[in-house]
Amino acid sequence: MSPSTKLIPLVLALTLITLPALSQKVFTGIVKDAQSEEPVPFASISFIGTSMGKLTDSSGAFTFYLDKWPSDSLVITSVGYQPYRFSIDISQDSIIAEIPMERGTFNEGVRVKAKVNKGLLLWRKIVQNKNRNDRYRFDNFSYELYNKLEVDVKNVNFKRITRFKPLRSVGQLITPHMDSTENAKYLPTYLTEALSDYFFQKKPTKRREVIRAANTNGIKNESFVKYLGGMDQNINIYNNFLNVFDKQFVSPASDNGDIYYNYQVLDTQQVGSHRIYHLVFTPRRQGTNTFEGDCWVVAGSFAIQKMNLRLGASANVNFVENLSLIQEYSLINDSTWFLSKDKFVVDISPIGKNSPGVIGRKTTTYRNVVVNDTSVTSELAKNKVMEEVITLTGANEKDKNFWTDSRHEELSKSEAGIIQMIDTLMNAPSFQQLTRRIDFLATGYVDVGNVKLGQWYNWVTANSWEGFRVRFDVGSNKKFDKHWWYHTYLAYGFGDRKLKGKAELFYLPNKHPRRYWYGSYTNDLDFGQSYYGEVTQDNVFALAIRKQNVPLKFIKVDEKRFEFFNEHRIGLSELIAVTHKAFTPLRNIPLKDSFPVVANNGTPLTSFEISVRLRFAYLEKFLENTFFRSSLGSPYPIGELYLSRGIAGVFKSSYNYTKLSGSVSDYIKVPPFGSISYQVYAGRTFGTIPYVLLDIAPGNELYYYNKYAFNMMNRYEFIHDRFMGINWEHNIGNGIFRLFPKLKFRQFYTVKTLWGSLSDANRAYNFKQGNSFQSLDGKTYMEIGTGVDNILRVFRVDFIWRVLPNRLAEGSQTARFGVFGSFRLAF
Repeated sequence: MSPSTKLIPLVLALTLITLPALSQKVFTGIVKDAQSEEPVPFASISFIGTSMGKLTDSSGAFTFYLDKWPSDSLVITSVGYQPYRFSIDISQDSIIAEIPMERGTFNEGVRVKAKVNKGLLLWRKIVQNKNRNDRYRFDNFSYELYNKLEVDVKNVNFKRITRFKPLRSVGQLITPHMDSTENAKYLPTYLTEALSDYFFQKKPTKRREVIRAANTNGIKNESFVKYLGGMDQNINIYNNFLNVFDKQFVSPASDNGDIYYNYQVLDTQQVGSHRIYHLVFTPRRQGTNTFEGDCWVVAGSFAIQKMNLRLGASANVNFVENLSLIQEYSLINDSTWFLSKDKFVVDISPIGKNSPGVIGRKTTTYRNVVVNDTSVTSELAKNKVMEEVITLTGANEKDKNFWTDSRHEELSKSEAGIIQMIDTLMNAPSFQQLTRRIDFLATGYVDVGNVKLGQWYNWVTANSWEGFRVRFDVGSNKKFDKHWWYHTYLAYGFGDRKLKGKAELFYLPNKHPRRYWYGSYTNDLDFGQSYYGEVTQDNVFALAIRKQNVPLKFIKVDEKRFEFFNEHRIGLSELIAVTHKAFTPLRNIPLKDSFPVVANNGTPLTSFEISVRLRFAYLEKFLENTFFRSSLGSPYPIGELYLSRGIAGVFKSSYNYTKLSGSVSDYIKVPPFGSISYQVYAGRTFGTIPYVLLDIAPGNELYYYNKYAFNMMNRYEFIHDRFMGINWEHNIGNGIFRLFPKLKFRQFYTVKTLWGSLSDANRAYNFKQGNSFQSLDGKTYMEIGTGVDNILRVFRVDFIWRVLPNRLAEGSQTARFGVFGSFRLAF
């Protein structure tokens, strides 16, 4: 809250005491943005039908002292907002008002009629003076950072919901906390706070954040706490591109801003000792990732004093109804403007403006700014890597008095009520039961004591070998133990009348840096490659999307596996594994008796293998739970090197061989041309072994698009002992659909290539009469694709062509062209 805003209650109190005696009329108020709740500075306020009026000050506040009311209505206008009409009760002597301004358009403010566009000239001055105003010009700096995140649920009719018996008791707990206005009804749902010290050094680049306190209100996830700080939330308005929901938007202060924006200077104001220009900007064309908004620029230094950014109506971002980004800068000495506050407000409406949705508000304030000081470099010298986030012991246990003294700004009444409501809900049995039901539907698992049961979508499936298949899983949860985890399942096929299953045990002695031990035993059918987010054949949803006329391949795997994983702080990790596998082909692939034993006393298709995987992912970030974690990616390429040695004569293993492979993958943003993801990989196998141990090119026999497989290739179609491949996907964004901005479709293209060959020995061992394997023999396999993404915001359609090799093998059941669908959730 600005100093001017804090003075309003005091001014009002004095007014109410002294002015009535003088029979004066007093109107005191503040004009705010209805969505972000930020003050609207220098808004025009006038009494309708008169010449009396004024502007709000730099904090959006205003006061009228009058002998009588000039009229019974006020009109408030400001560029970028809809006019607001306020009716006055003329029987009142004093009025207090908070006036919410709804979003309008900035187009009226950018009609340039003069021969010289002053807005364009001012933009050029901003760009020319970036090196004087960008905070990253300093060799180092630090500040104390206070972060507050609030989540509200909107447009939820709790009266209707409470008619549904399972939700009735929860609704009764929530309803007293509802906030309502004339236009909307919303429930303040969740609030977190964090207080940290942030340090930055330019050369060599180092960043460090020490989280001193975190108020997470029920969430005890340590990795979640790390993201409440400022390490991953810095938006620098002076950059050419700004990252919003993983999309690169052109900044109004971009070096090439004149290509994307129209600029116009509206007026000039005097704020304290500074003369400030009011600059308005709008997109030059629809369908581009640009903002609309305004900013205030200090004359002379051309530093940005305040920036208001809104998402344009034609911006291609899913589920977002409104978005505001406000940044304010303050002087830390006579000439240096430094970021003092930023606020991010987003209205997420998945199925429409008036349907249930979520409003998120993130407010960050900066204090105790220090620049170019040895205290900063001394703290950064503690870093073991370029970036470190440290959460101090006891950060989650600060009491109410600490937060009262340490917050940069007081909580509002509704924010304080959130904390009380969350505490009530978390201890309510009815709410706990509701969350368990929702979690079961979403994840497939349900917790019963310290045991986890599920997943429900694997309980019942069917295939031509097993017939009707049922499966049931049991595992431990975090209540069982913080270091030990177990999981097992049993499956039964009513067609083959065989029991299958898996048992696994996991021990995690250390999370940071990560170290674990893992052991498993599996006796089940091999259902093919399984990647996060992709559909496998062991799934009830796969029954309806299989390719026709492609025979199902069935192979049984009996596997014992032991792993040791160790990770270092620099991002290097080692995975050492010992694996014993016995394969039993069942249908539509060569059977076990086709392969004579190479080593004495061995069993066909049985191997014993020791392997080492080295992985380097510098500054990779993760979201973790008690035992497992999901990668959020790395700003650098990720490299992997894999070496394995097969040994014959161990537990009836039959093959001596050596495998060597490696890969490099990355995800790159290339604004304004979208993003590129790629993977380059290669490998070689030394030794004579059966097809189950060679490299089997990953095929896809479903009409559901698989990012990690060759979608126009069948499983077991190509085998190799030498291979190299490249997977490439370029998501362009709107692309040609920029011509139809209302559709909000997105364009992409994919290229997947593979080069492979097979030694004479492995060819003789595997290519026998009746076997349908192929090898590329040094030729190129290539499939290219394009398609339409973001159909109805969640669906993607891929059109894939198999362009190489030119000739299909005799009897091949693979088509040249295919259409694939997939379901994706992304902003």
